[in-house]
Amino acid sequence: MRFEDGLADAARAIGDGFARDLSDWPDVPVVHAMAYALEGGKRLRGYLVIEGARLHDVAPDHALRAAMAIEAVHAYSLVHDDLPCMDDDDLRRGRPTVHREWDEATAVLAGDALQALGFELLSDPACHPDAAVRADLTLSLARASGARGMVLGQALDMAAERSETPLDLAAITRLQADKTGALIGWAAEAGARLAQADPASLGTYAQALGLAFQIADDILDVEGDIDAMGKAVGKDAGRGKATFVSLLGLDAAKARADALVTEACDALAAYGDRAEPLRQAARFVISRRN
Repeated sequence: MRFEDGLADAARAIGDGFARDLSDWPDVPVVHAMAYALEGGKRLRGYLVIEGARLHDVAPDHALRAAMAIEAVHAYSLVHDDLPCMDDDDLRRGRPTVHREWDEATAVLAGDALQALGFELLSDPACHPDAAVRADLTLSLARASGARGMVLGQALDMAAERSETPLDLAAITRLQADKTGALIGWAAEAGARLAQADPASLGTYAQALGLAFQIADDILDVEGDIDAMGKAVGKDAGRGKATFVSLLGLDAAKARADALVTEACDALAAYGDRAEPLRQAARFVISRRN
């Protein structure tokens, strides 16, 4: 299956799964805000879970639960990232951010609930019959999303904005490996974890993919269009923020992203032709327009 078709199928399955699971939840603003935050987006992280699981012949229903878990945690991170106390954004996925559509308190609570939902999905026996597998998935996602992973990267990013000394290339690379790369890394490795297989090759793939993804984001902040992106562009330059583009220059940043995609594809050699959709996913990351 081509990457584009697989991504579309994964997005539909994940969206249907959330609609089904939330259908009998309380009819209150915080649940509506959760559902709103879960709508749209590329679902790339969920796709990586599903495709990695396919490589290891994991049952599709188990893969779907794990894919929904990472999308719930990712959605929580976006809701909180958009808050006035953090990035203070008005648009996300072409619509008002959650705190603009409702209010700040509802956005905070919706984010909290989405994070909890992610771990509920992983720890439910419907995700996998083996408790040890569920525990491994839950522990690894907790580490990837917390103060040794995504949250650490976000905290370092905020601290850098307040600092008078801009970050150098090594510091930016470390920061983004946590802020963006940690959840992408978990998503890529989850299929192997579901199969109780060695996730090392997929982890190497994800490390390069995550950094390429962030460089592409930095490029889009310079070259992107607000209508295509569905969110504000040019904010990094407006804040004087150090990025891969500001440190390397636009052409060198694009060359670095290309090299990382080659690294990611090379890491999949052991899977042969079966991993071609994941190779296409890596190429998509640096060719996307939003």
